[in-house]
Amino acid sequence: MTAPWSEQVRLTGEGLVLREWSESDVAFMPGLFDNPAVARFTPLPSPFDEVAAKAHYAKYVSSRAEGKGLRLTITTGGDEPLGEVVLLLKEGLSGPAELGYAVGPAHRGQDLAARSLRVLTAYAQDLGLSPLKLQIDAGNSASEAVARRAGYALTDAPPEAKVEKGLKITLLTWEYSGS
Repeated sequence: MTAPWSEQVRLTGEGLVLREWSESDVAFMPGLFDNPAVARFTPLPSPFDEVAAKAHYAKYVSSRAEGKGLRLTITTGGDEPLGEVVLLLKEGLSGPAELGYAVGPAHRGQDLAARSLRVLTAYAQDLGLSPLKLQIDAGNSASEAVARRAGYALTDAPPEAKVEKGLKITLLTWEYSGS
């Protein structure tokens, strides 16, 4: 599939720089993703160590090359990664675009997730992607608050029950409402 994004993606807005992961960023990933909240509310592996970080980066490179996904590191100036935002095209260009986000524990409380989600949402809209969706575990009130601040609203789509990493989760669908 041909990706809708350019060869190199670097987005700015809301005091942030969202840029593509580089191999040198792999060393930051365990500090961002090896924590209980990420383990509980994302599909990322746990523990998230150096091996998991290298695999995560390799998966990103492959997914991007196939035009299926874009993962951008959240930074305040293009330097040290503070988290990531994700744009996935699971059903190709004709299906919904799924977005996601994760912020390292040392960087929470700065509204990084909502700000970066708004920047990525605007970019996805510029690419003509629609609808824009989030899948949020019913127990993740912090992520629900981020979704609301970024203009997403809970839909009436039926909850999706699944088992992930041995945990029963219920995913609720949120969609960008433009407000």
